[in-house]
Amino acid sequence: MKVIIQIPCLNEEATLALTLRDIPRAIQGVDEIETLVVDDGSTDRTIEIAEEHAVNHIVRLTKTHGLAQAFMAGLDACIKLGADIVVNTDADNQYHGADIPRLIEPIIKGDADMVIGCRPIDDIEHFSWGKKALQKMGSWVVSQLSDLEVSDVTSGFRAYSREAALQINVLSDFTYTLETVIQAGKKNLSLVCVRVGTNKMLRPSRLFNSTSSYVKRSASTIVRIYSMYEPLKVFSYAGAVLCAAGAAISVRYLYYLSRGQGQGHVQSLILAAVLLILGFQTIVTGLLADLTSANRRLIEDMLRRVRTLEIPRQSDDRRDSSNQ
Repeated sequence: MKVIIQIPCLNEEATLALTLRDIPRAIQGVDEIETLVVDDGSTDRTIEIAEEHAVNHIVRLTKTHGLAQAFMAGLDACIKLGADIVVNTDADNQYHGADIPRLIEPIIKGDADMVIGCRPIDDIEHFSWGKKALQKMGSWVVSQLSDLEVSDVTSGFRAYSREAALQINVLSDFTYTLETVIQAGKKNLSLVCVRVGTNKMLRPSRLFNSTSSYVKRSASTIVRIYSMYEPLKVFSYAGAVLCAAGAAISVRYLYYLSRGQGQGHVQSLILAAVLLILGFQTIVTGLLADLTSANRRLIEDMLRRVRTLEIPRQSDDRRDSSNQ
């Protein structure tokens, strides 16, 4: 059993050492524990700190691609390195490294494909009342859309089985946390939440400039990803709303027409016709998008098979080198 702990980094020289020191060196049931740092174009001493602390693997991105793409670069590297379990944690030492054994336990037992370390939101002192409320609301929305029970969807402290890692494809350039939960639900991956502890805040979040900006970008990500997996449902609902509005205005026009006042409300008839046409076109768009989504599923299955083919070669190379 091989576990690789990946840490996406962007200018984390002040906190990376603390995060690395907190990682356990031995876990019951695990044969190998390796660390992997993804450098997302850092301009400070992040790489030097990683090397000083004997990080096993370093993935360097010459330009800053964002947290989501840094996460995917690390996930892809872990798969190619033959990881059975991939653990993702933040470089700001937010999470307790001692909780990693509990985080991966459901995967080792075969009870889960993906595990999220859920923080005690109400007990985190540096979270304002508004942020706690937004966290809970966001978790509820994503849970409803993914058909999964997740109390902390924004937690970056996670563990993925090899099979789950092979199926994850993050398209967002903002954050991977929301997208991967929705994907897990739509791909029938078993997800479990584990209670984890947090350390004191050492620096503010760099993912967003303001709460309003984060809410807008998160909402956009949720709508985009859910529409990708449930296009017919999304476009049908939108089309139904437009058709209903058009029908209501049509009834209003017929009411005035029955009273001999139709000429004064021709604009209502035009608006009703426009809404009905738009509603019908939206529903048709949903049908076409649903057909297109079948191709996406085939492409994702092919990508998973290609990734799977890379794993045995890496394992064989390690065995050959050990026999020489």
